[in-house]
Amino acid sequence: MTGPTDTAPLVAVIGTHIVDVLGRPVEFIPAGQGSTRLTEIRATAAGTGAGTAVDLAKLGARVTTFGAVGADLLAEILVAALNAHHVDTSGLVTKTGAQTSATILPIRPNGERPAWHVPGATRLLELADVDLGRVCSCDALLLGGPDALAALTATDLASLVAAAKAAGALVAVDVLQPGSQRDFDRLSGALAAADWFWPNADQLRALTGRVDLDLAIADVLALGTGGVAVTLGADGCLVTGTDGGLTHIPAIDGPVVDTTGCGDGFNAGMLTGLMLGCDQVDAAWLGAACGSLVATGLGSDAGLQSLAHAVEFLRTANGLVASRIEAARAAGVATATMGPGEQSA
Repeated sequence: MTGPTDTAPLVAVIGTHIVDVLGRPVEFIPAGQGSTRLTEIRATAAGTGAGTAVDLAKLGARVTTFGAVGADLLAEILVAALNAHHVDTSGLVTKTGAQTSATILPIRPNGERPAWHVPGATRLLELADVDLGRVCSCDALLLGGPDALAALTATDLASLVAAAKAAGALVAVDVLQPGSQRDFDRLSGALAAADWFWPNADQLRALTGRVDLDLAIADVLALGTGGVAVTLGADGCLVTGTDGGLTHIPAIDGPVVDTTGCGDGFNAGMLTGLMLGCDQVDAAWLGAACGSLVATGLGSDAGLQSLAHAVEFLRTANGLVASRIEAARAAGVATATMGPGEQSA
């Protein structure tokens, strides 16, 4: 595939790097040593770090990713999958004695995905493993799955976000695990300095201990977080507005093959929209489009092809927003190709 342009936004991703092995359609697990035939088996780069990095690259960003892997074949597969999308993997560190994080996902005919997971090396990433200078040279930082990065303390996570913010980066945070109030306490310093937090509804309820999503969102905003977008699965998402209110974005209809990585697609789409200069509602619409597209194929790197592809898919649901995003993209391309004098004219 063609790589990003030299003027494309530069995004740093710090987070979970997982190899997913997926098969479909799985209707039952054979007894004993029995077997059954599947239509498709794939291995993909996944996790709130690696999965989102691939989607960001597909949407046109230059992406550099930071995480921990093992010294094994799984790491080679992961790096190859990321490099195939021109993701810079020089920020990945090898942890001897631990395997690369991996998940086996038998995908049911309706797209649901039970999982068997090995946490592996992901949890061993340390602050000293991250090149802070490179992170601070980026236009945006996605902190993906910090709840699973066990070796990074609450202070470490907060310092990463604060450094990126001080350098002028847009910072977004998402989580990987089901969530707990203990996790919320650990992440609160990072969230306080972040521009955005993008959990799903179940995670946000578990993190805050709230049943009511409005109250749960208010708890996050009370930390100082700039905004919250909550994904709701088949019901779309909720996004905070500049007026403090909430806007509901519906899910966009499409064939559902596998829901693995839909949240990563949402993150990549919304971050791309924000970097284009779109407001949060339009950016969330782009996120919804990308998340829905990911569900149309097997694995977190399926379905989504490019920004143009996502915008055209979005046009089927909201032509006005699609046109605004396309205009923002065109304006960005035009500005990038002008000389300094032309830009200031």
